[in-house]
Amino acid sequence: MKQLALLLLLLPALAGAKTPDENDLLDRTLDSSSPYYYPNLMMRYNAGDSTLTAEDYHYLYYGYAYQEAYKPLEVNPDLDRVYTTVAILDPELPQREHLEKLVSAGTDALRRDPFNPRVLNLMAFAYGALGDGESELAYYRKLKAVLATIEASGDGLTQRTPMHILMFDHALDVLSSHDLAYGKSRVVSREVEYVPLMVPRQTDDGKIRGYYFDYSRIYRNKPDNYVFKRPRTWQFNNLKPREYK
Repeated sequence: MKQLALLLLLLPALAGAKTPDENDLLDRTLDSSSPYYYPNLMMRYNAGDSTLTAEDYHYLYYGYAYQEAYKPLEVNPDLDRVYTTVAILDPELPQREHLEKLVSAGTDALRRDPFNPRVLNLMAFAYGALGDGESELAYYRKLKAVLATIEASGDGLTQRTPMHILMFDHALDVLSSHDLAYGKSRVVSREVEYVPLMVPRQTDDGKIRGYYFDYSRIYRNKPDNYVFKRPRTWQFNNLKPREYK
């Protein structure tokens, strides 16, 4: 990769949505005899296994919601290290010292959020600039597969067919991968948020003004004392929108 960009890919939609089924995910990822047994899948993912299939990634990504390490609302301090390093890095002539710091910070950040598209992309860039083509390709494959997995979970065009995400930022990364500028997301139900586009996307069927994302897995992992600082968009008896809890 010769240029630093957060998300470079224009990914084709996979044929047919594969909406995550919670019972299926639990059955497959907790069964040690299953090919989708989670510890084995994660071991292959961390090793950069190029033979992982789209089906494997489906259970990897959505199965993570049932792992103890999944704490979507906890602060990830290593992400700050990633962005601080990116801020001082020259994408055209990056210094080796900065690239190595980026790899170190990115590796730590992925321990908390192993499917973060933004960090996966930066890791691919850093390894490529360091001359490690094998690691660059491994992270590039992970990036493509994670984005494709999210896009395969729904078309995102209606509240009933949202794309399913594990982290709020993953939704924005999907849109960025299509070079789509977006506005402030709005919660439209206890499970779905809507992200409007700054410029409608023209398709053969008309204009797309935004996309819907299911964030229910994040809500299910909300600590008891946590309050979402995200605006509600629905109202009851003409009440003004309140903070979403």
